[in-house]
Amino acid sequence: MSRTPPLGDQRGLWQAVMAAASGRCQCRGTCGKSHAKDGGRCPAAHGAGPVYLLAAPAEPDHLLLPAHKAAALPKQALAAWCPACHDATRRTANKARQAAEPDRLFDL
Repeated sequence: MSRTPPLGDQRGLWQAVMAAASGRCQCRGTCGKSHAKDGGRCPAAHGAGPVYLLAAPAEPDHLLLPAHKAAALPKQALAAWCPACHDATRRTANKARQAAEPDRLFDL
């Protein structure tokens, strides 16, 4: 039986992901930006201005998992994301998934 961890456990998980990322977005271009002028990694840092990072699946395909499956991923499968990179990477992964799926509307 799976259960949602208590809020304290979730906060600890978020803190562990942020510590591993040094409080900086871990996107390396999956959002569509090269981040070249920042050494290939998004410069967004947690709490710098209006930016608040979130812990979410590191693999773009895993960003499309249902929430209950994403929440069950281990800490090593998570990354720190700024909202802009997270949303853009998720959109890109969704478009790639749709392009890979055959159009079944007219299959009989």
